[in-house]
Amino acid sequence: MSILKFVFILLEVLLLFNLLIFVHELGHFLAARWRGLKVDRFAIWFGKPLWKKNINGVEYVLGCIPAGGYVSLPQMATMETIEGKADTAAEALPPVSALDKIIVAFAGPLFSFLLALAFAVVVMVVGRPVSESETTTIVGYVEKDGPAEKAGLRPGDRILAVDGQPVSKFGGMGDSVTWRVVRSEGERIAVKVERDGQVLEFYPEPAREPTKIWQRQSLRQIRILPAMSSIVAVVISNSPAAVAGLRPGDRILSVNGQPLFHFAALGEYVEQHSAEPLTLMVQRGDRQFPITLKPEKPISPPDEKPRLGIIWNANGDTRLAYPGALEQVRASVRVMVDTFEALFASKSEIKPQHLGGAVKIMDVYYRLFDSEQGWRLAIWFSVLMNVNLALLNLLPIPVLDGGHILLAIIEGIRRRPISVRLINAIQTTCAVLLIGFMVYLAFYDVQELPWKRSKEKPVEIKFAPKTPTAP
Repeated sequence: MSILKFVFILLEVLLLFNLLIFVHELGHFLAARWRGLKVDRFAIWFGKPLWKKNINGVEYVLGCIPAGGYVSLPQMATMETIEGKADTAAEALPPVSALDKIIVAFAGPLFSFLLALAFAVVVMVVGRPVSESETTTIVGYVEKDGPAEKAGLRPGDRILAVDGQPVSKFGGMGDSVTWRVVRSEGERIAVKVERDGQVLEFYPEPAREPTKIWQRQSLRQIRILPAMSSIVAVVISNSPAAVAGLRPGDRILSVNGQPLFHFAALGEYVEQHSAEPLTLMVQRGDRQFPITLKPEKPISPPDEKPRLGIIWNANGDTRLAYPGALEQVRASVRVMVDTFEALFASKSEIKPQHLGGAVKIMDVYYRLFDSEQGWRLAIWFSVLMNVNLALLNLLPIPVLDGGHILLAIIEGIRRRPISVRLINAIQTTCAVLLIGFMVYLAFYDVQELPWKRSKEKPVEIKFAPKTPTAP
């Protein structure tokens, strides 16, 4: 990837990520001005100011750490750990009613919800790419000697339920096969499938990928992949596939008469039948025709592994979906509810370390922008992020908006203000804990960044040039 492209994508990430923060804080700012509260500072990003300007008594600041922002409201109790020392002492200002504090605190999450709805309307108009894993529950590939194969699952099985819960898709959260497996708690997982008109049930024992003690612990899986169209992306020069006449865009429907539900199964079949000619049923446009080819060992890498010389389209078929705006917001709320339920379930393997912090969010944004449908995917993801930001901030934890609301309710019940020094002490303590938790998540997030994930360069596959035959 060129440096220019990297910088451009990074700017896109920072723009969209910080738009979420800006709109949330704008809600607090506008509500505070409406209710007559003193506003000391409106800051985007943290740390030492790169730019600042005082307008009508409010200091507008752009910090040097490109993550987050805040509105400094001394009458709401400042957080000096994050905001720095307030310019105005809260004691010198007139008291603010509990209702005004609730309105100002609630305005941030409200604006995040409104931005989520705005993004959802955009997605409803321009659409979002939907992969085959979101539209099928058919098994495409079963790993050899994996939990699913040992239990008896096969490619082509249509999964009806996992752990007693119905499923409607393979990937994602909610009622997906993947999420049901992750959320299961027993030593074996009941998987109900339909095969050749019969309903069968299997009980695979979930497996986990080995991880180091300092890495995020892996979650349960039964090592299956969804059914996916096997679409040729690249045909390597001089390879058996090139000699046989395969082209990018061709679809492989079967191998030696066996239906092909996932291209990974073809690679496994080639390993097991490397000495035999293979007959592939190919679809090119509206035509279907067979081709015969024999796997061949490339000259690079020198691993003695016969190959066909095909690089696959890893995403299979994608189509544009146009979900309703409210449907998207409801789905995002459901994701958040499912996440909280998983975190607090007594036997759940999902722990706080499995949450993603700011580094992870920006990494996801970067990978979305780097894809073919970058902006569509990023805007769709922003619906979830804004709902996430709104709901998390409504948690009744001091330092969050929900904490301000809780303290204001307590103040309203007591009919007298809570000591500013006590509130500041609580806010500072919680701010330190929150920053510590963010650092904790960043520790795991950084390990999963691209330059950490791919320590080895991808192997370039080369085949020996073919000697032309004499006429």
